[in-house]
Amino acid sequence: MPRFLAILASLAFLAFFAGCSTVDVGRAPQLDANAQWAVLPFANHTETPQAGLRAEAIAENLLRAEGAATLKRYPAGIATETLFEPGERKTQEAALAWARKAGVRYALTGSVDEWRYKVGVDGEPAAGVTLQVLDVASGDVLWAATGARTGWSREALSAVAQQLIRKLLGPILALPRKAA
Repeated sequence: MPRFLAILASLAFLAFFAGCSTVDVGRAPQLDANAQWAVLPFANHTETPQAGLRAEAIAENLLRAEGAATLKRYPAGIATETLFEPGERKTQEAALAWARKAGVRYALTGSVDEWRYKVGVDGEPAAGVTLQVLDVASGDVLWAATGARTGWSREALSAVAQQLIRKLLGPILALPRKAA
């Protein structure tokens, strides 16, 4: 009987933590391991200034940490994040045009749908992100993932976002990479 209670307690514990995040991740496509990659602008659908830039930086550095040595970043003048005149589609097209000229094969882009500390006594951090891998030549979406995660009141929002983005990027990070 004590073993049954331990198993039941473990299942309850796992069920509790499963409620802290929601993730839907597509299966990784067959990609050229030696191809040139780029990180393109992330759309910011939140009220938090520069949330897209923050998510981009986390995703870019996760890719670099996993060996994406041939990773380029778009020029600074392409993405201009404003609260009053969102131009994400125009920005995306400009970034794709730059990537084509730069000889990039695949691009990581996405959007940030939540990036805040929840209002209340505990002020839990909450992040919601979508990611896409694009074929730069055609603009086709080759892979997509979306997820949301909340943390505990003492966790940093950037830590929660990093955990979420790492989980979303899992299939892409597992792909073979060119040796640097």
